[in-house]
Amino acid sequence: VSWITLDLWFYKHTQWGIDFLEKYAKFVKERIEIEQNYAKQLRNLVKKYCPKRSSKDEEPRFTSCIAFFNILNELNDYAGQREVVAEEMGHRVYGELMRYSHDLKTERKMHLQEGRKAQQYLDMCWKQMDNSKKKFERECREAEKAQQSYERLDNDTNATKADVEKAKQQLNLRTHMADENKNEYAAQLQNFNGEQHKHYYIVIPQIYKQLQEMDERRTIKLSECYRGFADSERKVIPIISKCLEGMILAAKSVDEHRDSQLVIDCFKSGFEPPGDFPFEDYSQNIYRTISDGTISTPKQEGMRIDSKTTVGKSKGKLWLFGKKPKGPALEDFSHLPPEQRRKKLQQRIDELNRELQKETDQKDALIKMKDVYEKNPQMGDPSSLQPKLAETMSNMDRLRMEIHKNEAWLSEVEGKVAARSDRRHSSDINHLVTQGRESPEGSYTDDANQEVRGPPQQHAHTNEFDDEFEDDDPLPAIGHCKAIYPFDGHNEGTLAMKEGEILYIIEEDKGDGWTRARRQNGEEGYVPTSYIDVTLEKNSKGAVTYI
Repeated sequence: VSWITLDLWFYKHTQWGIDFLEKYAKFVKERIEIEQNYAKQLRNLVKKYCPKRSSKDEEPRFTSCIAFFNILNELNDYAGQREVVAEEMGHRVYGELMRYSHDLKTERKMHLQEGRKAQQYLDMCWKQMDNSKKKFERECREAEKAQQSYERLDNDTNATKADVEKAKQQLNLRTHMADENKNEYAAQLQNFNGEQHKHYYIVIPQIYKQLQEMDERRTIKLSECYRGFADSERKVIPIISKCLEGMILAAKSVDEHRDSQLVIDCFKSGFEPPGDFPFEDYSQNIYRTISDGTISTPKQEGMRIDSKTTVGKSKGKLWLFGKKPKGPALEDFSHLPPEQRRKKLQQRIDELNRELQKETDQKDALIKMKDVYEKNPQMGDPSSLQPKLAETMSNMDRLRMEIHKNEAWLSEVEGKVAARSDRRHSSDINHLVTQGRESPEGSYTDDANQEVRGPPQQHAHTNEFDDEFEDDDPLPAIGHCKAIYPFDGHNEGTLAMKEGEILYIIEEDKGDGWTRARRQNGEEGYVPTSYIDVTLEKNSKGAVTYI
């Protein structure tokens, strides 16, 4: 009974050990799924709140915005580390457990088969011994019967000598067979006892020992997997700490004064505060009536200032606390304050110059293609390019006219700003003398009756701000490049470069084959993308940091 109990215990315990191993493997698998889902949700969260850079206006410039986007980048890296944890657990723990569980089942099955074979062999030896024992017992009974028959015939006086002799021979035969079966039984018994001793003292203990070693290895493997489960996360803790430190540094980088200055630079209007109101003496007529000898100088019409008009114009500029006037957006941006008008015009001129450069490049390409067709008529008809060439020349003329017109408006604005600066200096000397009046678009004149006014449609509406203003600061460098080939840069808007020269990248190729670059001296222009080897800074694409 003790041996049977031990067999059942080993059988059940080893099966329980494998079941527990698979149970822990299932736990690790569910933990991996949690890590993967967590990382996926973090990435979706980052993607949801990351800015969609559809235009330059949406690029973050305030330090608070830049800090938030840096935090999003760090959080995205943090999500990547959670994925690393899941991958490490899957490879080092879960995969190892499943492989070892399969090997463990195979080994356990082999040991149990060896135990069954040993038991079957012992049972076979017992059956052989039992058969020889039964045969010996049967032959002994037959010998006893032959002995009794012989003794009966030998004592019987009526029995013939032949019957007695026959009974004696039968007794001798049975006795001989009994002796042989006795020897066979003794040999089988000795063999069975030896096999039984070997079974219970050598074979079965060896199988038990192998099962025990197998179970101990299973326990050791579980311990290693427990350690690997923790190490998978402990390895990424330094990187996660760096991500958290990056978030803290992003929070410390917020500068409220810099953000305020950006707002001021972005939305400054260029308007001057209204000057002091002059004293208007209405008592001159009284003094003249009282004293006939008093000579009063008639008040000049040009020196009279309409307080309602002045106050109205002054209030029109205080849009933060007053009512914002409404009016349509004009082509020359005269509806904007001077500073914002200058920025808008400069931006438009830059865009027109880029378009003109594209049209110029297209014209050069068409002319080269036309020359090739003229030299090789089989490649194409030169006259087929004439309509496209004419259209390109027309577009170039139109763009040049637009550039000239906008440059004239820009010169006008810059001239007014300079004149206002000179007048502001002179008005500080004697602020009681009215130097002039401000026109709706911010122009000044010395004569109040000859106030410079814009077109009729501009005079009907007061200035208003747009919701968004472009920044006039130079674009920051998002990378650098090395010139592979020299480029002459004869065309307008291009930048000449020498082979091996290092330039800063301030605007990537938009698909037209040109990249905007800048030298260290500040000179900017476009260079062919195929002529340079570009290297962008990390996280620079679409995430330019303004300094």
